[in-house]
Amino acid sequence: MAILSLQNIKIAFGGPELIDGVTLNMEAGERVCLVGRNGAGKSTLVRIIGGEILPDAGEVIYSQGLRIASLPQQVPHDLSGPVFDVVSEGLGKIVGLISEYHLISHSLSSDHNEGALSKLERLQHEIESEGGWHSEQRVETVLSKLKLNADASVAELSGGQKRRVLLARALVSEPDLLLLDEPTNHLDIESITWLEEFFSAYKGTILFITHDRRFELDRGKITDWPGDYSTYLKRKQALLDAETTHNALFDKKLAQEEAWVRQGIKARRTRNEGRVRELKEMRQKRRMRRELSGSAKMNFNEAERSGKLVLEAKGIGCTFDGRRLIDNFSTVIMRGDKIGIIGPNGSGKTTLINILLGTMVQHEGSVRMGTKLEVAYFDQHRAQLDDEKSVMENVADGEYVTVNGIKKHVIGYLQDFLFPPDRAGMSVKVLSGGERNRLLLARLFTRSSNVIVMDEPTNDLDIDTLELLEEMLMEYKGTVLLVSHDREFLNNIVTSTIVCEGGGRIGEYVGGYDDWLRQRVPGAVNQRVKEPGKKRPRQKKEGPRKLTFKETREIEALPGMIESMEAEHAVFYRKFADPEFYRGDGGRVAEAKSKIEKLEKDIADAYERWALLEQRLKESA
Repeated sequence: MAILSLQNIKIAFGGPELIDGVTLNMEAGERVCLVGRNGAGKSTLVRIIGGEILPDAGEVIYSQGLRIASLPQQVPHDLSGPVFDVVSEGLGKIVGLISEYHLISHSLSSDHNEGALSKLERLQHEIESEGGWHSEQRVETVLSKLKLNADASVAELSGGQKRRVLLARALVSEPDLLLLDEPTNHLDIESITWLEEFFSAYKGTILFITHDRRFELDRGKITDWPGDYSTYLKRKQALLDAETTHNALFDKKLAQEEAWVRQGIKARRTRNEGRVRELKEMRQKRRMRRELSGSAKMNFNEAERSGKLVLEAKGIGCTFDGRRLIDNFSTVIMRGDKIGIIGPNGSGKTTLINILLGTMVQHEGSVRMGTKLEVAYFDQHRAQLDDEKSVMENVADGEYVTVNGIKKHVIGYLQDFLFPPDRAGMSVKVLSGGERNRLLLARLFTRSSNVIVMDEPTNDLDIDTLELLEEMLMEYKGTVLLVSHDREFLNNIVTSTIVCEGGGRIGEYVGGYDDWLRQRVPGAVNQRVKEPGKKRPRQKKEGPRKLTFKETREIEALPGMIESMEAEHAVFYRKFADPEFYRGDGGRVAEAKSKIEKLEKDIADAYERWALLEQRLKESA
């Protein structure tokens, strides 16, 4: 039974509809992941489900008594008070009921008012029905699981710890439906691992916005992709291939009809009026088609090469508020090194970076900087962006930017980062989290550099932009210092890993996150610390498998099979475009719809199989 139903939801903000006729049912116990490009409307859809905003059209239907809790994408600026009090806010009216109960109970000690006694009994019954007497225990349990200090002031916590507090506030109400907008942002790896285990055992329904995929919001529409991320990639690509083929056939027919209508008077004879009407409908469909947005195009503005030595730290130490953050740490970083920096929130990662870059003075030891260093810094809190200025003003002082010696108009440059001209003049404060990150990258890449420092660059980025950034960092000829909790990102990029292990202890290991996991276990094979300039060894891959005889025959037959199915699909398409078709037997229409849906699935499956066999053939060549 569906606990939530969206019926033909639409919403727009002064342009094309951001959400265009979305229909979705969610069942109890489902884990649904909503994915899509930055600015595609994911957070807006979640806010509609949570009741924060109303759609322009359509209806949201909730099951009776449904409890919903949400984790927002951004930490509110006004978040303050003791951790226990902020988390208790997640209990909603229970907190108010208990507070009122204690207030009336206290007044009864001096005044035995019958009305107050009656209200006290009613409050007690309501609190019991909500399970309110165990609320303190529920708060303490969640705080314990998320390792939060109940008495700490939220305002003084790090960004990652504030994120934990908000997550605790969402979990404490034990909701039927949990809405999570990028739940892993700013969390350390230990917390992310705990989240994975928690969600696996969670009995409620969960809707994520994250990088693990099941649903996708694309050009205002929503599509369902059962299964894991690898399945999503295959089926999504197959559908896009089928869509491309379908659109090409449609455009070819439209061109033929346009040529026919230009023949003159005979095209306007009575017997051809139906064909003219069909052409008008085809023109309208072509105008309404929403094309795929392109991929971001990013290039580092690389400076002159730095000296071979980038920096050397000897015996550095730092104590903050009586807590030892760094204790006797030494390292040598050479040109071209790509260093990952990991550790729990508050363990000193940002402090270590500031000391290494010379923006903070260490209490002990020394840091020697190399020559010709030009550093570009990506700040996880996006403090370099001015919310009151426009997108364009945040990137350039004038109309042009210069990247790698090439002068480019700022509007064109922003389009490379997927900001269309109409958004270039918008205020930064209206951008989504992912768009802000893309804007910060656009700003960063106008600065020449040979050392890139990135503090949590993957937060809120869509997968396409994330993979492009990953590829660029791997090819970057300069030096990279990368703070990240994205395990896959670290594994694919870094040559060594610096780990803030707590209590001031800092270790350095060859390779990425998985390499560190192997090396940190006592007695692990090849346990050793990183040597200066040593690159991460590449793992050998298994050799490609050749196609079998049956697969060879299959790949030869697939193109003809697909062409035949697409021709049949085109026949149905023409039937649906004819108004007369709908005036006949209703059962015939339903049967035709069922057949075309099956055809579309078969075409997508065939394209997926063809792509797989082509890849195997290419690898075995």
